[in-house]
Amino acid sequence: MQDLSGKWVLITGASRGLGKLAANLMADRGCNLILQSRSVEHTAELEKEIRAKGVLCHSFEADLNDISSVMNMLEKIDALGVDVDVVLNNAGLQIAYRTDYYKTPADDFTVSFNVNTIAPAMICYHFLPKMTARGFGRIVNTTSGIDKEPEQAGYSAAKAALDKITKDMASRLGGTGVTMNLTDPGWCRTDLGGPNAPNAPESAIPGIVVGAFVDDDVNGQIFHAQDFSGMTLEEAVAKANNI
Repeated sequence: MQDLSGKWVLITGASRGLGKLAANLMADRGCNLILQSRSVEHTAELEKEIRAKGVLCHSFEADLNDISSVMNMLEKIDALGVDVDVVLNNAGLQIAYRTDYYKTPADDFTVSFNVNTIAPAMICYHFLPKMTARGFGRIVNTTSGIDKEPEQAGYSAAKAALDKITKDMASRLGGTGVTMNLTDPGWCRTDLGGPNAPNAPESAIPGIVVGAFVDDDVNGQIFHAQDFSGMTLEEAVAKANNI
């Protein structure tokens, strides 16, 4: 299993839910963190908690629906002068549930693709060349298992596009020391999943971060977080390395 202590990890959507859980786990493993949310005020308290664990932490804000805002954030991260070796593209937006799905507005697709596909893709493209140049990197993009639900067309289509981008890019990363994989948290009781979801957010740990610790030859895979629920990180990584 990879030892990531001392490495810098960027987590999007870090202010709450699964992103916050992932941030604490990575900090407990000795990682330095870069936290993204829509406002630095949203991660201010978490940043204090992370720093108290003895690691470094910075917060940046970006509106993932505004790609210029994302690119501005990336410039500010570059200005830190650190090497980002792990990216957890955790942030996501389920814009609406349309029972009258024939009236789905175009904006459902525009906003969904900006947040769930284009923003994480731009983040990947920004850091991948630097990772390959150093010979190490881990990117984990968060997807969804939603299928055959036209009520959520914008969200599910955007996540399907992210799946395709991830798998296609992963096919070019063999031998580079860089991996790019997907994680599906399952339906969890988060702000996105809602109160009726069957799974507690904690059940997605450690599955949503397992892709950060896998071997170099594990690429283009999807890790279903609920399959790792209740495991230690070491057990989960051993399982993921054999998928």
